[in-house]
Parts: sequence; C-alpha cells; structure tokens
Amino acid sequence: MLLLKNALLFDGVADDLMDGIHVLIEASRIVEVSAVPIQSAGADVIDLGGRVLMPGLIDAHFHAYSPTFDMHALDTMPKPLLASYAATFLRGALQRGFTTVRDPGGGDIGLSLAIQKGLIDGPRFLFGGRALSQTGGHGDMRPPHEDAPCGCTYSGVICQLVDGADQVRRVAREELRRGASHIKVMLSGGVASPSDPLWMAQFTDDELRAAVAEADRRQKYVAAHCHTDDAAQRCTRLGIRSIEHATRISHETARMIATTPNTYTVPTLAVLHQLVDHGERTGMTAASVAKVDGLIADMLSSIEACRQAGVKIGFGTDIFGEPDHHLQSREFRHRAAVDRPIDILRSATSVNAELLQMQDEIGVVRAGAFADLIVLDTNPLTDITCFERWASAMPIVISSGRIVRNQIGLWS
Repeated sequence: MLLLKNALLFDGVADDLMDGIHVLIEASRIVEVSAVPIQSAGADVIDLGGRVLMPGLIDAHFHAYSPTFDMHALDTMPKPLLASYAATFLRGALQRGFTTVRDPGGGDIGLSLAIQKGLIDGPRFLFGGRALSQTGGHGDMRPPHEDAPCGCTYSGVICQLVDGADQVRRVAREELRRGASHIKVMLSGGVASPSDPLWMAQFTDDELRAAVAEADRRQKYVAAHCHTDDAAQRCTRLGIRSIEHATRISHETARMIATTPNTYTVPTLAVLHQLVDHGERTGMTAASVAKVDGLIADMLSSIEACRQAGVKIGFGTDIFGEPDHHLQSREFRHRAAVDRPIDILRSATSVNAELLQMQDEIGVVRAGAFADLIVLDTNPLTDITCFERWASAMPIVISSGRIVRNQIGLWS
C-alpha cells in the first residue's frame, strides 16, 4: 500500500483545489481519499507537503508510430525500428505525466501487449488500429503520380483504404476483433495527405453508418478526422462520438454538437504549432505545410465557439517527428490562449476519461479509480505551462499504483 499525505488536490472535476487531502492506494487502485489523516499500518508514505496532486494526464490523440511526417519513409521503415521509436515515444509520454494515451491511427495490439507485459514502459494504451480512409482521402498517402504496380490497395502504417459500406463493415469488424477501443475514419481532407484539399468531404453517409453500427455492436465508438464545419455536422447526424481536430466549427455547429450528449471535440493545437515552427524538420512536404496557414486561428475560434455552446472538449496533441514529441506538453500553453486553466485541466483528465468510455476509472482522484496520479510543485491554475517543465516541476508520476518517478522520497 502507498499513502500520499498532505496534498493540495485537483480531483479532475471540481473548480477549486482541496487542501490537506490524503490518498491511500492499494495495488493499482485508489481505496480512500480523505480530508482527515488516514491510518494505514505498513503503508509506504510520501508526504507531499502541500504540493498539487491530480489525476494523470490523458492524451486522446497520440500517435505511437510517429517518427516522421514523411509517410513514404514511415510506411517502408523496418518494423523493429518503428517499434523502437514507438517505445521511446511512449516512455517519454509517461515521464511527462501522460498516464493514458489513445492512438487513433496506427497503434495496435502488439504495442498494447508489450506495455501490459512490461516490455515497454509506457502509459495505458488505447488504440484504434489503422484508420479508415476512402481512396483519394486523407489516409491515402500515395503521391498523385504513383500507381500500385500489382494493383494492390494501399495500406500504410497509419491508415488503410476502404471503399463501400460492405468493405468498411468488414475492416471495422477486423480492427475491433483485434482489440481496438474505437474505429477511426477520415471525414475531411488533411494536411499530411498529398492529393486531397482540406475542404474535401470524404466517405458517404452509408459508409459512415456502417462504421458506427459495427462500433455500437461492440459498445465502442467512432472517432473522425474532421477539419471542416460540414464534417463536424455530419458527425452529429451520424452518431460519431469523437470529432478530432475540430478545426473550423461555427457557432451554429457548436450548438448542434452541444445538443448531442455523446459527442466530443478534440482540438490538437500542438501539431499545428509544430508545423508552423518546425515544419522543415518534420518530414512534411512544403505543399502540406502550406495547408496549415490560418488553421491555428481557426482552431482557437472553434474552441471558443464550442466552449460557449457547452460542448464537451477533450485534449489531444497529434505530434509526429523524432525530435518533437516533447512538444506534447505545449498543448496546455496553446489552449490557454482561449481557454481557462481549470477547463483545460478537466479536458486532459475527466472529460477525456468520459470520451474514452473510462469515466470514474481514470481522469479522477476518487476511491475505486485507477491510481494514475501526478504531483506538481507548481499550481497549474496559476501557471498552466508548468507541464512543459515536467523534469523539475513534476516530482512524482504514478501509473496504476506503480511509482514511475519519485523525487520526494518515501518511508515506511
């Protein structure tokens, strides 16, 4: 057992931090949260001395197989090398306090099992398998001049091509069989893909209904790559739960989303700033980087519209590129341009937990939840950028009751 004493607690939900809180952990779970001292003979004790204790962070848009935005290089990379990159990125995310990540494109059962077996030191890993794209859509990474000499259908590390409702149904069933927590579909054009403009509508309604129906049968859900207002409206009409990027959402569409209780948006500002600031080193082509122009302002406006309408806003980052994964923690800073710190914290904890269908299990500090916890030397309500200084400002990371890092010390 482990006893954390004298915490200033953000429980993942409340507006205010609670002082003088004590938390008892047994195995992987929190068993007691109390405002009075907890007596537990034999427990290891860490006195937090008034430091901030909060749920571990959740990144709902994290790509483990992401050493480069050069999709040809990614698709042809030797699999052991690709897995080694993934192990490095997952370990880094956990060290930065992200105790759960969702991989909506590429992540697979192999990585999940490697983490569960302790072969990779990483966060709880929820994956969707390879995302589904129509031919010529956002997941079709072939340059326009390229033909498949054998007539084969393109299938890469991140995405696979499917056309027609029957094929969508078959591929969705296969990804769910392999343990996917969700199905990812591409509803609009994107930045990395070479042949589709950002405004392009993708998949027919029948194809999308097939994906939603198959996910529903497994009590899972569909997440959608979605840059346009029209694509966001289609999500609300067709039962898609997770609107990824949510880049251009009008006030009218935000109000539509807010009336659909099981629909969430997941903005991803960090990757846009990465491409603006470091596009030349990401492997992204100049033509793709040019697509980012104006998207940061659009996404900030969308966040404001969604917040005003009462939309449930999650938290994601979408970083690619070997040297840039530390930029994951910059998402807090970027969101703060339009969002309150308390709302950003909830997005990265309890709101994301609901989105991932793990409410009351992660993203909160309460009895019965997994003991996914971080400790901060700085109050994030007054300095939301403290997550960027994780090595010095985050002395403790606990994942499912396991102490990942402890710079304070403990005693029995």
